[in-house]
Amino acid sequence: MAGKNNALQKPVNLSPQLENVVGKGPMTRAQVTSKVWDYIKAKGLQDSNDKRMINPDDTLGGVIGKEQISMFKMTGAVSKHMS
Repeated sequence: MAGKNNALQKPVNLSPQLENVVGKGPMTRAQVTSKVWDYIKAKGLQDSNDKRMINPDDTLGGVIGKEQISMFKMTGAVSKHMS
C-alpha cells in the first residue's frame, strides 16, 4: 500500500544532464520537479505568451530536448533522467 504514495518521497538517482540543472542527486522526484521549476523561473524560460510552454536553454535542453515543450510533456522527459 505505502509504496505507491511514497514514490515521490523516495530518492532517485539523476543523470549527469539532470544534475546540471538541479544539482547533485540522489533526491526525491518532488525535489527534482521543484528544482527544475526554480531553474526555469530563474532563467526566464517560460514562454511570455503561454506560461505552460518552456523554451529550454542549452543546459535544460540536455534533459528535455532543444524544442519548445509543454510543462506537461516536460515532466515525462525529466523522468527519463531519473532511476
